[in-house]
Amino acid sequence: MKELRDIVNAYHHACRQGLKTALATVVHVEGSAYRQPGAHMLITETGALTGAVSGGCLEGDALRKAQLVMLQQQPMLVTYDTNDEDDAKLGVGLGCNGIIHILLEPVNAEDPGNPVALLQEAVAHRTAAVLVTLFTLHHRKAPQPGTCLVLTANGQMRHRIPGPHLQNAITSDAHQALQTQTSFTKTYLTTGNDYTALTAYLPPVPQLFIAGAGNDVIPLAKMAALMGWHAIVVDGRPGYATTARFPEATQVLTSKSAQALSLVPVDAHTAAILMTHNYNYDLELLAQLLPLPLPYIGVLGPAKKLQRMLDELAEKGISISGQQRARIHGPAGLDLGAETAEEIALSVISEIQSVLAAAAATSLREKTTAIHPRGQQVIFQQQL
Repeated sequence: MKELRDIVNAYHHACRQGLKTALATVVHVEGSAYRQPGAHMLITETGALTGAVSGGCLEGDALRKAQLVMLQQQPMLVTYDTNDEDDAKLGVGLGCNGIIHILLEPVNAEDPGNPVALLQEAVAHRTAAVLVTLFTLHHRKAPQPGTCLVLTANGQMRHRIPGPHLQNAITSDAHQALQTQTSFTKTYLTTGNDYTALTAYLPPVPQLFIAGAGNDVIPLAKMAALMGWHAIVVDGRPGYATTARFPEATQVLTSKSAQALSLVPVDAHTAAILMTHNYNYDLELLAQLLPLPLPYIGVLGPAKKLQRMLDELAEKGISISGQQRARIHGPAGLDLGAETAEEIALSVISEIQSVLAAAAATSLREKTTAIHPRGQQVIFQQQL
């Protein structure tokens, strides 16, 4: 979602300068590629790039083709086959060994339903969304509708889908993707053109609730912002909890521990880290966080501190289920040998990312399967 927000911001900046733009989207991958379907990149007529469709090996050629798309104001589907001798040099830098299909769309600022306008709908709020990109995979010279639908969790939907039958089918599948939180590719067989749709589920932006506003929180808030997360810093000390100290944070609040969570809406995409260095403040917050659906609760400090907190909660009659205990991480962070505030922040952010992604925090060299899951590469078909 951060990439999409960066693209939307770059687009508006380009519009203010009167520059033409094009949107590149990875719509399908066969084999190995650096970026997966759903990756986007904005290209301006001056060659400025925001986002990425590869590790850098395809951007130069995509830029040249995007300039043609801007000139002709017609979408174009481009295929890069790094298995082919002529195209292999494009992926040699990363060892790519696959076929990558990229859709290039001109962005007309006067069209309220242009591709970036739909992207903006998807990132306007911190909610889940589904984005559909429509193309003709095997007939590149046929019409390429492009980014055609956005559906948000709050029920808002905008679309520009050709034909009522296709519109009904794609809309139904978009609702299914939102409900099941899955992405997939599907081909719709019609009497005219056969269209393929990349239906991409976009989860809500992660939120990091940070209890504490000491100096060691500053790099943590910066890293969270760099990840595109919403960072909320809460502390009972008004001299510490200031926007001047945490300019990258989404919110900076001064509050007693009893009221802190009433000021922050938390959900299943919120992680919390307790690092006020005030034992009683952290203890009261831990008691409040336990029944909430947070996937991660981190407690900074030694294991004996956390055990003492758990014992005191038990003495107060607060029972902790096995599921709740599994969500508490103390000492917080991965074992990276961290000592400085920056290193500790990296350790904590890495652990939270692994939990949110349901990924084993191990070296990639230990993996025996593909780095990225390929479930969304399966193309289903539906006769309309």
